[in-house]
Amino acid sequence: ELLERVKKGGGENAILRHTQRNKKLFVRERLRLLLDDGDFLELSPLAGLDMPYGDVPAAGCLTGIGKICGIWCVFIASDATVKGGTIYPIGVKKQLRAQEIAMENRLLSVHLVDSGGAFLPLQSELFPDKLHGGRIFYNEAIMSAMGIPQVAVVCGSCVAGGAYVPTMAEESVIIDKIGTLFLAGPPLVKAATGEDVSPEDLGGARLHSQVSGCADHFAPSEEEAYECIRNVVSTLNCEPVPEEDREHDSPLYSSEELLGLAPLDYGCTLPVKLILSRLVDGSRFQEFKANYGTTLVTGFGHVEGYLVGIVASNGELAHDAALKGSHFVQLCGQRGIPILFLQNTAPQPAGPASISQAHSNRLKAQASMMAAVACAAVPKITIVIGGCFGSESYIMCGRSFSPNFLFLWPNARIALVDSRQFPTVPQAWDSDCAGEESELKQLKAKLEEESSAFYSSSRLWDDGIILPQDTRKV
Repeated sequence: ELLERVKKGGGENAILRHTQRNKKLFVRERLRLLLDDGDFLELSPLAGLDMPYGDVPAAGCLTGIGKICGIWCVFIASDATVKGGTIYPIGVKKQLRAQEIAMENRLLSVHLVDSGGAFLPLQSELFPDKLHGGRIFYNEAIMSAMGIPQVAVVCGSCVAGGAYVPTMAEESVIIDKIGTLFLAGPPLVKAATGEDVSPEDLGGARLHSQVSGCADHFAPSEEEAYECIRNVVSTLNCEPVPEEDREHDSPLYSSEELLGLAPLDYGCTLPVKLILSRLVDGSRFQEFKANYGTTLVTGFGHVEGYLVGIVASNGELAHDAALKGSHFVQLCGQRGIPILFLQNTAPQPAGPASISQAHSNRLKAQASMMAAVACAAVPKITIVIGGCFGSESYIMCGRSFSPNFLFLWPNARIALVDSRQFPTVPQAWDSDCAGEESELKQLKAKLEEESSAFYSSSRLWDDGIILPQDTRKV
């Protein structure tokens, strides 16, 4: 339901104004014209969902991965039905994440710009710092130096910061009558100088393609603009990724059954091999150290024909399991095999923390696995299939350990501690204990709210919530 709500952008009235009054295509129609078969993986679609900017996602842009002329690319497309495409702090974060993916994977970047620039009342949250709005332009320059091409379409009014994105791209197309570029629009010109000037005269398609040279190609219509960009992509001398004929079997068990296996109760540990048998090709899994450290499952399998190393939580990550994980991750790094992490942190034993030798050894082994995961120079994809609590987020390649991608199942919970493991306040009649109990209840409720997959995804702590049965495809 949330994904369907997101697809409606700023709502029906905003879409009508965008498509009928302004004669512009909706952002998803633009992508259908631009991308091969109109098919793409949308990244972080729920970003900004419950942020305090209204009742619609406040990112103001779509980001995703798809193919143009057979070439994999990252796209950043303004959604002008959401507050005129104005950039909010979460929108900056979303664009920077897309650029990070493009740099890590050396993917062509395509910008569809229709933006009112930064939302000025929040300028302190999106302008001055290293990872704020200006970093988008810095990244464009660095990516060009790395040989990663970027192209852009000016498909609406591009004001202030929104104007720099297409002008820093290597090639740009501007659309007649609807595409405009200026640092400040006609209302500000009027306020500053008293001069009346039309958007076309100030920064229209003919001005920028014939006089200023800010745009490289003039397009009479949106459809012709996207065809032009496809032609530009075909001249970038980028080699399409060869379509290897990878024969692969489907799992022996239906992926639909993952819906019934997604753990809702974190009071117990789900046997993770039930999940793996519905993810890997032919349900074939070559386990590594099967009888040692069994609370972590490691081994090799194929997903859609691609060989991957799998590191999957199967209980508490004890000393032996962490040593096994460290060994296996190093093997994958040595062999150049991508790693798939499946996170489902087991409940920790109740009772006071122990300083026994066993706990000390576990700490050392977990630190060893952290180092192995951080230093493994292979692609890493992490999926949180259940609970993700505390240090196991780091050990199992959570966001702070920079996996290439991190996805969540809708049931995922992410927190520093599992609130149900909190100590209880002893029963007592005095007011001090009653106050402590009330405070503890408030803290538990806060942690419960902030640990949901939707809280995480709306803040872009991941690359999106995916349905369990779509895991193989994603």
